Amino acid sequence: MASRSYGACVLCRKAVAVKVMCRGTSVAAHPQSQVDFLKGEVHRKHPGVTNLKTLRLPEELQTAARSIILRAQVTRLTDRTRSLANFLWSRKRAVEDFTLRQKAVSLEKQLWEKAMEKRGDIDEQALADRIKKKVFSELRRTTYHWSPMKYDEELGVVYMAARLAGCYAAVRRAINEIKKRDPSFAPHSLLDFGSGLGTVAWASHSCWGDTLKEMVCVDSSGPMNALAERLLKGDDERAEPHIKQVYFRQFLPVSPKVQFDLVVAAFTLSELPAVKEREEAVLTLWRKTSSYLVLVENGTKEGHQMLMEARDTLLKKQEKTVHDTRPASVFAPCPHELTCPKLASELTTPCNFQQHYQPLPLPGHNDRQTEKFSYVILTRTEPAGAETEGVDWTRLVAPVQRRTRHVHCRMCCPDGRLQHLVVTARKHSRDVYRCARNSDWGDQLPIIQKVEEDVQSDSE
Repeated sequence: MASRSYGACVLCRKAVAVKVMCRGTSVAAHPQSQVDFLKGEVHRKHPGVTNLKTLRLPEELQTAARSIILRAQVTRLTDRTRSLANFLWSRKRAVEDFTLRQKAVSLEKQLWEKAMEKRGDIDEQALADRIKKKVFSELRRTTYHWSPMKYDEELGVVYMAARLAGCYAAVRRAINEIKKRDPSFAPHSLLDFGSGLGTVAWASHSCWGDTLKEMVCVDSSGPMNALAERLLKGDDERAEPHIKQVYFRQFLPVSPKVQFDLVVAAFTLSELPAVKEREEAVLTLWRKTSSYLVLVENGTKEGHQMLMEARDTLLKKQEKTVHDTRPASVFAPCPHELTCPKLASELTTPCNFQQHYQPLPLPGHNDRQTEKFSYVILTRTEPAGAETEGVDWTRLVAPVQRRTRHVHCRMCCPDGRLQHLVVTARKHSRDVYRCARNSDWGDQLPIIQKVEEDVQSDSE
């Protein structure tokens, strides 16, 4: 016993984590020293932290946007801004034809069964016509009527007031995951599909402005492309663009062999009417990806489900013609490539995250707002950054609840399960505990031991 105690004390001088375990009752599955997963960082900046403080638009972008909006003199701008933001947030996918036909057949069967219960002298042809009309009427009343968004210049200005800052915040937070976990990544080229006002170019420039040499922005709306160019030039046609080498297109590059280091589609999949079109778009974008593909959508059930469709398409479907044979792997936010546990549960809830930001200084805007979004990043490269041998990196999928001497963490784990872990210094080491206290919703959390009694199903 004496020699074991002496050995433990020697380790205590090297690693605070082992010191705590010597005093406690639990045993670590993989005792790690502080440097193993902290990589020399302090706890509040541990490798799993990817959250950002309240974001502001770049000064040049904010000044240009405010100038364009004020010059446009849009009537009822505040009301229209609020209305458009609410409409885009509540937007759903178009109902597939197959689903609609199934619903029509089921409804028709129910109506015939009710009619047969009152059987008497009836004109079957007249009854069939009445049932048919009733089916059409019910479908029109209960089916979500999806229609594509068509932006002219005025609606583009309203969109700018409503969504410019929020879109920038979501994209900036998503790509920060790459910048933090893969610091060696230095992209030279960017493709933004569904570029809108060019927020992806601005967000990417804020991360990799020194290395990005070509940014191709693709959007089918001519007026939106024109507004994006005005933003780059500070609302001055004669001025040089603030970010150079940005090219606007209305169609994707034709050649399947042309690839970009970073490909982004933010709030774009929801503008495609059918699952087949979304699937084809995602496969096309993946063919054009040489390193990272970033997809961002609203943090709603619809947005999350569209992203999971895209994720499954790239992980499970095989293309006939493959120019780049490197397979897709999930970089973030999922710590696994299994079915999303949030979709597998009976009570389906979206996997979403949030980013605080300062809105444009316009009437009716609050001091600080929160963008709730879902995202998925896929990569062709080898895992880098926070991954450490012997350490499970989980994803925090809800706000962390900090209590006296313990922290409640709800996590998505590498085994594909949602778990609720109560982290304490005694049972999980001082380092893990302090990392948990300094982490929040959306960050990764290192777990270096298995504590069965503290793991509970998140279904409670």
